Amino acid sequence: MKTLIKNGKIIKKDNQLIPAEIWLEDGKIRAIGETFDESTFEKVYDAKGQLITPGLVDVHVHLREPGFTYKETIETGSKSAARGGYTTVCAMPNLNPVPDTAEKLKEVYEIIEKNAVVKVLQYAPITEKLRSETLTDQKALKEVGAFAFTNDGVGVQTAGTMYLAMKEAASLGMAIVAHTEDESLLFDGVMHEGEISKKLGLPGILSSTEASQIARDVVLAGETGVHYHVCHVSTKESVRVIRDAKRAGIHVTAEVAPHHLILIDEDIPEDNGFWKMNPPLRATSDRDALIEGLLDGTIDCIATDHAPHGLEEKNQTFLKAPFGIVGSETAFQLIYTNFVETGKFTLEQVINWMATKPAEIFGLDAGTLTIGAPADLAVFDLELEETIDDKDFESMGINTPFVGWKVKGNTLMTFVDGQSAWSKGDA
Repeated sequence: MKTLIKNGKIIKKDNQLIPAEIWLEDGKIRAIGETFDESTFEKVYDAKGQLITPGLVDVHVHLREPGFTYKETIETGSKSAARGGYTTVCAMPNLNPVPDTAEKLKEVYEIIEKNAVVKVLQYAPITEKLRSETLTDQKALKEVGAFAFTNDGVGVQTAGTMYLAMKEAASLGMAIVAHTEDESLLFDGVMHEGEISKKLGLPGILSSTEASQIARDVVLAGETGVHYHVCHVSTKESVRVIRDAKRAGIHVTAEVAPHHLILIDEDIPEDNGFWKMNPPLRATSDRDALIEGLLDGTIDCIATDHAPHGLEEKNQTFLKAPFGIVGSETAFQLIYTNFVETGKFTLEQVINWMATKPAEIFGLDAGTLTIGAPADLAVFDLELEETIDDKDFESMGINTPFVGWKVKGNTLMTFVDGQSAWSKGDA
């Protein structure tokens, strides 16, 4: 189908918005120009003078299917992503059954093929059932479409297991993506170790729980030559270790979540499970280090760690609630409002961190507005201020403390391969 998105604006390298219309055909971007003859197109969408970007790319989401469909499904999770302007998401393997064989991974992809409204790339686990020390058959998993290998949700506790996994992944040209958490340093912690944990009488999580395992892993990554990617960095110590590793020429990349850039433990008003996430909200100095790490290139991209849960299980105390926060539908708006509107980040930087860079570091054909690229795009309203309302969510999960926040940058339309994947009202 020959489709036109008219009356839009795109951002150029000098951070200036310029008028643009985009011609989509056969799933690709056919042309970008100021005006086209509207009568020659089968479908025309009006961007209403707002920003057109490449579709956002999220390398860290939890879609919960199979096994936990009371929390989320591939259908609802992918709709949630589309509503947030994401056109490619990478789904974690903490499922039931864990997709630790080629057969199980194929079954997940069959559901994706049937129900997803955006492009979903599925991670495979590093070890069988995530918690074992037995490595998966990486070669077989790669052959059926594994995006990368991760045990997200738990850290790989044994250095020897991680070394062997990295060695095999490097030989296959695949990435190891790590949730870094030394369980011997957890001490049953449920939130950041600090004044707020003491005030609430809750066991704390040390910063060294995360940073110490990153330190171990970057040494192993240097030894094996693997592409090592660190999930949801949250502490200043972690930023320092990653920065030093990059300076040493180790192939390490890293992501940060919006909630860690915006919130700190001092924002937690009470013992309420909606504020419980892993890694936890950290101190002001940690948040400052994360922002600095993004700006200087130590941290490569922003990823949501979208982690939906049932309302009843989250609406408990820190000691009983599971870790996790949803983020697919609020990420761009929160980053735009809190950082671009305040002059801390440029719009160009944000699009790079949320679309271009994650695609680039994982070698994906995504995240760019160029002729011949996949017609994966999003349109965002940078002017109208709206209130985050969980009643509007496409996700089954509403576990976020951001409900009620006023934001700009809300999604108007999302296109995947030139087809409308989500639109707001009559957009």
